[in-house]
Amino acid sequence: MTPSRTATDPAVPKKRRSGRAGAGELLTAAVGAVPGGAARPGQQQMAEAIERSIASGEHLLVQAGTGTGKSLAYLAPALTVDGPVVVSTATLALQSQLVEHDLPRLADAVEPVLRRRPTFAVLKGRHHYLCLARLDSSVEDEPDDALFDAPRSGGGGTKWLGEAGRLGKQVQRLRDWAEETATGDRDELDPGVDDQVWRSVSMPARECVGASRCPFGQECFAEASRARAREADIVVTNHSLLAVDMLAGRHIVPPHKLLVVDEAHELADRVSSAAQAELVPELIDRSTRRARPLLRPDLAERLTEAGDALAVGLAEAPAGRLTAGLPPALREACTLLDSATRAALEAIGDVKSDDPDPVRKQQAKAVLDELSTTAQRLLEEADHDVAWVEKPDNGSRRALVVAPLSVAGTLATHLYDERTVVATSATLALGGRFDTVARALGLDAPPPAPPSPAAAALATAAAAGRSPVAPPVAATEGSRASIGTVPATEGPGWRSLDVGSPFDYARQGILYVAAHLPRPSVSGLPGPAGEELLALVEALGGRTLGLFSSRRAAQQAAELVRARTDLPVLLQGEEALPLLVRRFREVRESCLFGVMSLWQGVDVPGDACQLVVIDRLPFPRPDEPLAAARAAAVDAGGGSGFAAVSVPIAAVRLAQGVGRLIRATGDRGVVAVLDSRLETARGYGPFLRRSLPPFWYTTRPEVARGALERLAKS
Repeated sequence: MTPSRTATDPAVPKKRRSGRAGAGELLTAAVGAVPGGAARPGQQQMAEAIERSIASGEHLLVQAGTGTGKSLAYLAPALTVDGPVVVSTATLALQSQLVEHDLPRLADAVEPVLRRRPTFAVLKGRHHYLCLARLDSSVEDEPDDALFDAPRSGGGGTKWLGEAGRLGKQVQRLRDWAEETATGDRDELDPGVDDQVWRSVSMPARECVGASRCPFGQECFAEASRARAREADIVVTNHSLLAVDMLAGRHIVPPHKLLVVDEAHELADRVSSAAQAELVPELIDRSTRRARPLLRPDLAERLTEAGDALAVGLAEAPAGRLTAGLPPALREACTLLDSATRAALEAIGDVKSDDPDPVRKQQAKAVLDELSTTAQRLLEEADHDVAWVEKPDNGSRRALVVAPLSVAGTLATHLYDERTVVATSATLALGGRFDTVARALGLDAPPPAPPSPAAAALATAAAAGRSPVAPPVAATEGSRASIGTVPATEGPGWRSLDVGSPFDYARQGILYVAAHLPRPSVSGLPGPAGEELLALVEALGGRTLGLFSSRRAAQQAAELVRARTDLPVLLQGEEALPLLVRRFREVRESCLFGVMSLWQGVDVPGDACQLVVIDRLPFPRPDEPLAAARAAAVDAGGGSGFAAVSVPIAAVRLAQGVGRLIRATGDRGVVAVLDSRLETARGYGPFLRRSLPPFWYTTRPEVARGALERLAKS
């Protein structure tokens, strides 16, 4: 297999930066290397602001709209820093874009300027890499992880044998791949393997015995990836690993002076997920079997009893947040588990270099230690934690979960120390200000300031339902770009910047709010909203991306359009999402309907998507435990939990969904929100509208349908 083009051979002496070129010169070279590339004012403004932050040490929040070219805007100044620069992304799509396209092109373009070729590397969690120790070891004593165990319920022997044969072939292919891969990165394995198979040959960080004690330590793919990262100019990682690095004392990501957090609106949620823990009966069962060879029978039996007690407690407890502490049955289960795991850990003892199988021993200790820590955390019932019982609708998995009430303090303590942080996204200024995101990221926000004259004029025009310019159907190529209208914000050690977008949203798109519809009150898709959706889709003749608040609403919309039109409707869940998106791009008359995973990350430029329909404002559901707990904490402090928690969450989600419409300079279309509250709610309606791109705004259905009919004929 050909080594990844992002890999840097650690054996080759690395040339450090010359320090001669500035960000502007590097950006000019990079943009000039792009076919048809031209300087963009917002891109230049962003690069200059980052260069100033590097010099001053001030942290920076940058809102950069779609099409700004923000990747090059932060990569160019990154090359002026002495030492590694870390770029963290939220999505695999952006990480792939950086590694496969932006960074190689940048390296080619700036090599003559720097008089050397800059290097870059990808850093992922250990579980993304093949573990030779796991591949070499047997998994016979881990039935739930093993490849050849019969299912616990259902299925006949013939099916089991066929499944075992298929998975066994995948393992053999992994053994062959291990002999030829240079990186061991799962993303380079083509075709891929089942998650179950990959789990059996990869090693979570908590279970790793360490290179010095592992018989395959000198050949470890994960350790090699870290070595490449230490030698690279730019290291691309992800928010999840960045969060783990912060929580683990920052010893995973190489030391660096500049951290760029792209898609920064996702960071707080990823840190919350990293700090979340859960107890699942099946995990206790697996951990017991893994540790059994190292334990006396009575200790293994105590672990089994604790798992059974947890299963009983979860069966009795209703799903949802535990507002009055742990129920007695769950408290007893946690107490039993804490006692049993502590006794088991003491019996196993330390991992020593002369142990017969240090890898297996470390795995057993790691999972038991995690169970013990989680049980103690739940028993503590700390005010800064939220606990809940999770029961999926299909009832297949039950869990007792605990997560931090807020991660702002964690971010304030661990994100900014000894490095400059640049946080950027197309969605950072909520309600026209950076304050909300700044607080979520652990930055102190100053008192609100009055909006700029441009922002005030835009808000006034939007509130009146008027357009300051011609509607999008009259747009011409080369119309003026949207400029940043969010007032700059700053606090102790940080500042903000909105560089706008190269798109002229007011000429390219309409934001239509169906203010005449009844306020949504029932689950699913209400009848009047369905009729409104149908009229809009028929006016355009397809080309519609439907973003729905629930799977039931998406299903009802698909059934309605299929029954009343001949348009092809693609429904999320009926086939793999990448295949559905590809068909949506290729079939001009098609509609694609789906739920939250479609609200961001789907990029369909051109006339394949000229109508985005949003069925209702994406407030968190009342049964979302963390959001509900955070809102309750604000209420208890005398504030409004709805305004402080639910509205900002809806603003981010709504902005991401609305952003699916205009993806390129020539795009035109309509965003239709079938929730009248965006217009009629006096408290949060204006806040949500100010969080969106400055589209031409209307509440008149005939205007929206007329625009769509003209687009259908163009």
